[in-house]
Formats: sequence, structure tokens, C-alpha cells
Amino acid sequence: MAERPMLQVDDLQVYYGESHALQGVSFALGSGVLSIVGRNGMGKTTLCNTITGLTKARSGSIRIAGRDITKLDPHEIHRLGVGYVPQGRRVWPSLTVDEHLRLAAGTARDSSWTPDRVYQTFPRLAERRSNGGAQLSGGEQQMLAISRALLSDPKLLVMDEPTEGLAPVIVDQVRDMLVTLGAEGEMAILVIEQNIGVATSVSDQVGIMVNGKISRMMASAALSADTDMQQRLLGVGRQAEDEAIEPTPEDAATAQAQLDHVYRVTREDGAAHYPVAQMPNRWNVQAPIAPLAQKVTPEPEEDVFHIPFAERVGRTVLVAGTFDTKARELGFIAAKLRKKGVPVRTVDLSTSGKPSRADVPAMQVASMARGGTGAVMTGERGASVRAMADAFAKWISRERGIGGIISAGGSGGTSLATAGMRALPFGIPKLMVSTVASGEVAQYVGASDIQMFHSVADVQGLNSITEVVLGNAAHAMAGMVAGLPSAAARAAERKLMRPAIGLTMFGVTTPLVQAVGQALGKDYDCLTFHATGIGGRAMEGLVDSGDISAVLDLTTTELADMLVGGVFPADDDRFGAVIRTRVPYVGSVGALDMVNFGPRERVPEKFSNRKFVIHNAAVTLMRTTIEESRQCGNWIGERLNQMDGPVRFLLPEGGVSALDAPGQPFEDEAARAALFDAIEARVTQTGQRQVLRAPAHINHPDFTHAVLDAFHAIAPTLQRRA
Repeated sequence: MAERPMLQVDDLQVYYGESHALQGVSFALGSGVLSIVGRNGMGKTTLCNTITGLTKARSGSIRIAGRDITKLDPHEIHRLGVGYVPQGRRVWPSLTVDEHLRLAAGTARDSSWTPDRVYQTFPRLAERRSNGGAQLSGGEQQMLAISRALLSDPKLLVMDEPTEGLAPVIVDQVRDMLVTLGAEGEMAILVIEQNIGVATSVSDQVGIMVNGKISRMMASAALSADTDMQQRLLGVGRQAEDEAIEPTPEDAATAQAQLDHVYRVTREDGAAHYPVAQMPNRWNVQAPIAPLAQKVTPEPEEDVFHIPFAERVGRTVLVAGTFDTKARELGFIAAKLRKKGVPVRTVDLSTSGKPSRADVPAMQVASMARGGTGAVMTGERGASVRAMADAFAKWISRERGIGGIISAGGSGGTSLATAGMRALPFGIPKLMVSTVASGEVAQYVGASDIQMFHSVADVQGLNSITEVVLGNAAHAMAGMVAGLPSAAARAAERKLMRPAIGLTMFGVTTPLVQAVGQALGKDYDCLTFHATGIGGRAMEGLVDSGDISAVLDLTTTELADMLVGGVFPADDDRFGAVIRTRVPYVGSVGALDMVNFGPRERVPEKFSNRKFVIHNAAVTLMRTTIEESRQCGNWIGERLNQMDGPVRFLLPEGGVSALDAPGQPFEDEAARAALFDAIEARVTQTGQRQVLRAPAHINHPDFTHAVLDAFHAIAPTLQRRA
């Protein structure tokens, strides 16, 4: 079995407010030294701070010798053997060298690094042992900062710009020390550097960081020998070789594309997008660009800045809707909210192009559409509404400080407003006053927590009915916003929360899910989702938003409905959240022996000769065939192969539901075998991804034990939600 890397970073995403600092950083460090190089502002220090816990990642994972440290505090990470030499040294000016070292060494007696060994390694520090930190030169301070980290006896040493600002002779000493430490093999070392000479001489591999990403890993010798490549990739070379070079046509084309595509300014009205006049660069490329007054067609489908969900919650209520036709009604709601002391921001979603007095004009929202405002203001109602709905979802995903959102309208206005509501995280109040609220609303609500409020009368003017309904809706929203916890209270609450896990259940798998929930309930917040299509989507939405730390997907019957044509279908993104987030996943084939329909008389005629069970007057269950079971298995296998996190998928050989058991109407060993064989044939099994058979029925206690054993094997140390 391959040895675990000392440091494993997977799909790390880090934000500073609106700025996306680290964008999917992934790499591994087994032993020795790994250098990462890049220009200023590329995210190198952010990477160091995130590894050491000083900055928190929005998503992704960091593992030290296989243990996930992503959500641990800095002192906990330090205790696990991570030493840090920060940029700028950060020595205490009033403490002597010896006091620094004694303080860092603490009372440990079995450490391989001691103050005496430090003095042998850095004789200059021995000479200056009685001098205060403020009395040391830059090189001496750097030696002290390195020594301070070594005294923790680290398994992993993270060094941020260790040669910055040092004289050449001191740079050579630091470089020689890194080579020695790497050769000794006592620790793995991550070196962040701008000095290409140092970076390439201390490690065999170099990672190149550009715009928050590791753009490539390459051999140090190849980078060291190719100064042209250094200029192209980094804009820097060795300290003695930092001269200007003539741009190639490819460089000029790249610079032009970056100017027009990324660096743009959005004016207050949201309608004008201008390129900057010049982009600072280290290539010395003077790319010709358009005059400042020339508009550039925006490409809003690519988010230059993305604000994480957790940073959006505030106190301001958005009153959104079509102000060209519903200005009086929406204004009435806004006035009621303001009277209750609630801050309000009005957002126009109309597609007519008419001006309004809304705080956010329709043109500003429409500019977020694919193709810009021209794709919205087409004059063709259906296409315009669809484009504006997409634009509103993109617009609202960039907003912060939202306490809630409320709207009122007919079917078109409901479609527009709820598209934005669905883009907001669970917990932010969402209220839709609609003429269609008393009918089928699944297409509007989806898997979100939108509250549908029936308008009773048409939302057309103010009268004795609409004033009462709209007033009640406004007061309901005001109450929900008033009940939202403050940011500090929310953070404190999350620190006390048990890790949340999602479980999927159907009536025919209830004994299994209840037993698992009872066994895990003391340590975990067990969230059970009814596998009715929407249930699976709701669970995965919470996985995507970071509210669920692991998944026990024991009932995947929604897939049969999707593939065969039942009434509780999943969508084609089923398992997608687990694939994206890499959360621990234990899955099974619960209730894949059936497809769900409504009353028996509504089952499509093409299924008339199939085996049915009438669950009740409103629900009819149909047994899946051998071929349908095989199709489900193939689909599951393909999706499991895309999961890079820890995965265990269990196959209950005794039956997959209460109806698939000896003497029960859906017992079919051949169909079950086709399902299991297809999954096993499709899945590429690894140490992380395993398919396991269990010689028990899905609702038998033995299968419950198998599920719990699998869960504990892949999620032994889930952290609290904070």
C-alpha cells in the first residue's frame, strides 16, 4: 500500500471578501522539499496561512499524514507537527535569542531539535544569544525564525519567503540548510519562494502559482535551465537575470485577451463595461487596446469575484419584482417593511426596458445575463423571462448583507423572483406572494426553503384583499428577519453544533435509517431526507453549501424513477455535490427495486404488464426489471468513479427494500444480481473508493452494523461545523 503523503491539498478554495484568493489548489508533498514559486499577489502567503490554520478555506481539504486539518485551529495544527516560518520573520523585539529558543522549546524532552542543536546549526545565533530580537540583522532574524519553527520538531515545515531581503551570503546559508534538512528526511518542507535560484536548488519539483492556482508542476532542473520559461510563466528570473525581453506574438495575444476579458470596470448603473487603459505586467508587453470610452461586451457567466454564501447574510430585505407592472404592490410591501424598521433594497426584474425608481434598475440585473442586456430586452416574453431569471440568479449570488427576499406577482413574476431565491443559501428568509401558490409549485420552490404565500386575488392593484395579503407577507418577512441571529451569535452557535450528516430514507428502508440515526445521534446531527426527488436535491444543496459534513445515502430509489420514468425522479446531478465537495460518502441501493407512480389508473399504459404493489390509493410501486436494474447499476458506477473523496458503497445481498425479501412481492434475485454486478463492474476500486457486499437484508441489524463500520472507517474525526 502506498505511503500517505505528509501534506495533501485538494481543491482548496479561499476568499477574502469578494476576492477569490485560492482557486482549486491541489498538490501533494510526500517527503523532502517542494518549492512553490510565483509573483507577488498570486496567493502564496494565503496558501501558507491556510495550511497553518490562520486563514480558513471555504471548501477543499488539507490533510497531514492522512488527517484532515482543514477546520482545525492553528494551535491544534501546530500540535500535529506543522511548523511555520512566516514571511517577515516576526521575532519579538524585547526577547533575547536565547529566550526565544527556550520559549519555543518548552518542556519537551524527547525532541530531536533542542537549543543546543540550533546553536550548532547556526553558530551566529550562539554568538548573539544575549541580544534582543530588535538588535539582530535581517539574516539573523531569519535564522531565529527558522530555529523557532524547528524547535517544535515538525513533521511538516512551511516556509514563506525564507530568503526575502537577505544578503547573498545569508541566502546561500539558508539554501544549504534547506538542502541538508531535506536530505536528512526528518521532515517534509514546503518552501514558498520568489528566488528561482533557491527554489530550484533545494527541491526536485517546483509548483508554479498563477492567479491563485497551481498552474503546473515541473522538474526543477527544467525550470532552472530555461530563463525564457521563467519569464513567460512567472515574469521573474534569477535575481541577476531580471532584464526586459521582447514579447512574442503569443505573449501579446495573451495579454490582450486578459485585458479585455478579465480587467474591466462596472459602472454604477451596471450598463457600461470598460477596459482598463493599461495592465501592469512583468512581460513588458505593450498590448494595443481600445480607447477608454469604448464599451466591451460583458461576459457575466464567468465570475471574476464570487462571494461565499456564509458571508452574504445581513439585515437588508430585497423587494424584487417587475416594477413596470407591479410598482404599487411592491412599493406597498417595501413601505410596510420600512415602517417596521427593516432596511429595504428594491430590485427591478422587468424585461420591458421601461425605467423605474427601484434601487437596482432592471438594466443592471439584465447585464448579468449571458450575452448582456440584449439577451433580456428581446421583446419576446418567454425568452426574455428565462434570460432575466438566469441573470437575477447570477446577480444575487454576488450580493452581500441580505436579510431576506420577498416578491409578489403572477406566474411570470414568480418564475423570475424564485430563480434568485433558489440561489440563496438555506436559512435566509424567502417569501413569494403569488397567484399560483395554491397549485403545483415544485418548479418554483425546487429544493430550497422558499415560502409560497397565496395572493387570493390577483396581484393587480391595491384593494381590500391585496392590502391585507401583502401586508401580512411584509410583516411575516419582518418577523423572520428580526429572528435572524447576529453574525457573532451565528458563529458561536456553529461552534457548538454537532457535525451534520445527511441520510436518505424511504418507507421501505425506514428500519435501517432509524437504526443508523439512533446509533450516530449522540455525536452527529442526523438530517433525514425523504427520497422523493426533491429530498435528494435538498440534501445535496446542503452538502454544496457546507452544512452537511458527510452523507449516508442509503436510499437511492430516485435514480430508478429518473431512468425509468417515475414520479419521484432525481436529476442528472445526483451525487454531484459529493463529487464536488469530496465529503465522506457511504451509499447503498435502498429501494432500487421499485419505480414510483401515482394512483394505479395513472400509470403509463406501456407498463401495464408489469408487477405492481398498491402502496395506497395515491401511490403505486412497480418492480424494476433486470435490464432496468442493470441500467441503474451502470449509472451509479459511473458517478462513483467521479468521487475523489472517501467512498464506501454497500450491497445488501439479502434484499434492497422491505418488499425485496423472501416471500415479499418484489423479491427478484436475478434483478438484484444484475444491479450489483453492474456496479461492481463499473466502479474502479481504490483505497478511497470501495464497493462492499454485505450478506444481510438492508433492514437487518447486520447491515446496520456494516453501514456504521463503513462510516467510522472513512469519517473518524469529523469536526464541528465551525
